[in-house]
Amino acid sequence: MRIRVVDAFTDRPFSGNPAAVCLLTGDRWPDETWMQTVAAEMNLSETAFAHPLTDRKEADWGLRWFTPTVEVDLCGHATLATAHVLHTDGAAPHTVRFASRSGVLVTHAAPEGRLTLDFPAAPVEATAAPDGLAAALGAAPTATFGTGALGDLLAVLPDEAAVRGLAPDLPAVADLTRRAHLRGVIVTAPAAGDGHDFVSRFFAPAVGVAEDPVTGSAHTALAPYWSARLGRDTLVGRQVSARGGLVHTEVRRDRVHLTGHAVTVLDGTLQTGPAQGC
Repeated sequence: MRIRVVDAFTDRPFSGNPAAVCLLTGDRWPDETWMQTVAAEMNLSETAFAHPLTDRKEADWGLRWFTPTVEVDLCGHATLATAHVLHTDGAAPHTVRFASRSGVLVTHAAPEGRLTLDFPAAPVEATAAPDGLAAALGAAPTATFGTGALGDLLAVLPDEAAVRGLAPDLPAVADLTRRAHLRGVIVTAPAAGDGHDFVSRFFAPAVGVAEDPVTGSAHTALAPYWSARLGRDTLVGRQVSARGGLVHTEVRRDRVHLTGHAVTVLDGTLQTGPAQGC
């Protein structure tokens, strides 16, 4: 079975966020345990599995995402990576609709290779900081927000340098997010220079992702927050992890468009397939 590793939200290999992509040949899902085991073996933030749908009235492909330890409801970079694989293979038109646990997600490919994700927006709402947040992050946020169904906490720091300099206590972050029933913590601040409008980092150690290099799903909350704060619908976010990446965002009422590039860095064969379903 063919499997690819794709660097998403970058136009250069070995940067952005790597995702594994497995296109299944059958019309139903294989055993969940097998998919979770493959994701653990790949040991990337997410591994995406997709299969073609026979009834394509609402969507063209089914899509699921797994971290090394759990299945998640929404993943931006692995969706971008899957769309990239489909377009590179010539297996899909410029617009692809994915049926997922977060509803139907639409991707559009531009002729120059940019890909745009059409995701539901995650409006933020001010909330009290959970006990121990400042100690876990190693910095005191100026404000904190809930992100609704996205399930993350958005923590705002005063400047870009504070975000870049974070060295969080990851076991403490994991304990805090478990207690608060959160997926992870998004940390953000206004940009210090040209080329981007805001910066962010994302920590989700409780679901097997210590720090995610570039988190598309987090930008469904970051885009509405920063668009409201800066007064512009179209922005550029830079995730300042060690690998780094750029996400172009556009808020369209209750949707967010996330645009970036992707690069295939590995194309191989998975020697052990599921017992059935592919």
